Amino acid sequence: MSSLPTLRRKLPIGIQTLRDIREGGYYYVDKTPLVARLVDSGKFYFLSRPRRFGKSLLLDTIACAFEGKRQLFDAHDGSDGTAPRDKLFLADHWDWAKPHPVIRLSFAEGRLEKRDELDRHIRRQLREQAQRLGVALEDPDDIPGSFAELISRAAEQHQRQAVVLVDEYDKPILDNLEAPEIARAMREGLRNLYSVIKGRDADLRFVLLTGVSKFSKVSIFSGLNNLRDITLSPEYGTICGYTDEDIDTVFAPELEAAEQEGQPLDREEIRRWYNGYRWGPVSVYNPFDVLLLLAERQFRAHWFETGTPTFLVQWLRGKGFFTPRLERMLAEEDLLSAFDVDDIAVEAMLWQTGYLTIQRVENCGGLLSYELGVPNREVRGALNRALLYFGWYPAEQRQLLQPRALYQMLLQADTDGLRAHFERLYASIPHDWVRANPIAQYEGYYASVFYSHLASLGLDIVPEEVSNPGQCDLVIRHANRAWVIEFKVIDGDAPTGEAMRQLKARDYAAKHRGAPGITEVIELGVEFSRARRQIVGWEVACG
Repeated sequence: MSSLPTLRRKLPIGIQTLRDIREGGYYYVDKTPLVARLVDSGKFYFLSRPRRFGKSLLLDTIACAFEGKRQLFDAHDGSDGTAPRDKLFLADHWDWAKPHPVIRLSFAEGRLEKRDELDRHIRRQLREQAQRLGVALEDPDDIPGSFAELISRAAEQHQRQAVVLVDEYDKPILDNLEAPEIARAMREGLRNLYSVIKGRDADLRFVLLTGVSKFSKVSIFSGLNNLRDITLSPEYGTICGYTDEDIDTVFAPELEAAEQEGQPLDREEIRRWYNGYRWGPVSVYNPFDVLLLLAERQFRAHWFETGTPTFLVQWLRGKGFFTPRLERMLAEEDLLSAFDVDDIAVEAMLWQTGYLTIQRVENCGGLLSYELGVPNREVRGALNRALLYFGWYPAEQRQLLQPRALYQMLLQADTDGLRAHFERLYASIPHDWVRANPIAQYEGYYASVFYSHLASLGLDIVPEEVSNPGQCDLVIRHANRAWVIEFKVIDGDAPTGEAMRQLKARDYAAKHRGAPGITEVIELGVEFSRARRQIVGWEVACG
């Protein structure tokens, strides 16, 4: 491939069309080697990725290739006044003499809240696609009939098999999970549409459906059992998202400019904040985070702030979810796919929506087991802040959280201040809330509030030691210290000392003494009274 001199370009924030990026002078990370492999290897595919990971741009790139728009993939010197651009891999690895008719359906825009709205949306798109491809539909009111007719007539009209691309195939369902009856109606409407695809095999060259969730095939893809799910295929793990290599090469001019302008962006800090999503052997960054960071030069929860639903927070709270489990959860492959309106596993919800990622895969005699964890600092901090702000504390009491004060207490190892701080927090949770919510009856509730408050600061929480039987409840590394914490819930009002006794007896702190970067270890035994809903025991040992 040709290579243009290094120069700064525009950042493609929110741009999802290949033409705009290539002709508009924007950065573009070339994913077309993976597109070539995908098309050469088969023709029926499904891909799940969280929101804002570049699925729409991927589909548009595939569409442009099948439509024969070679000029968007070739190099251009800018002599006609448009932006210069490098040659993409697909320019020399595609049969440009054989364009195909492309049918594009999208559910990405807007929110559909009734089944008839969904049907109207589908009919309108089928009608528009038919007009664009120059074919007529006999009965536009018949959704499956019209879709089947559109595929076969497009293939006949253009003398080549058709291509079907569906963007955010599941959004009408996900938007209505709070109203299960509506979500089920949306599921049936979409199944009515997608069931057409398998029967049109002879008229189809390529099919790709993308979305956030992996709904079980029996629930939405009934009859469509020929889709290859590439969500966890190692060779396509980087088909969406930016790799470290992409940051260091494609976006090198932005990193250099930040350095020259006195706002350097530390590469290790970029990794800690935004890297860590993994669907294969190579981890990736959320593109939206990277682009906003390069534009604003500020480390913030860019992706999280664009649409984390309060529904997710309330749903987790209603499940009595033990939040330290975010650091380490175990799941088998079928559990990660167990996603349906009436049966949503916590692991599946958090993984598919991007709040957990795969940290490790273990093959147990052909049965794959996945270790899940929080991908990075952005998600750890922002998700736990949301759990605190919208899950446990009413608006008028959120000032009690005082993240800056908590940070300073940890920095100064002010254990007395920490105890007073957490006592105020537990005392501020309304009694009416405690009586009305099942999580308050769950022993992990006390540790969940404690963990989420600390994790909301984005601190380094050691995942191997969280929520494992026989291991320490919580380990936090901060300011060259390791805080080794054990929780106990007791029935009475008087402390028992059991939390500290367990810390000492099992010597959880041993592995941290003398560890790289650790100059002090603080053991903290915390006891909660179930009756008083308050801390009654707080023992500290330093060493």
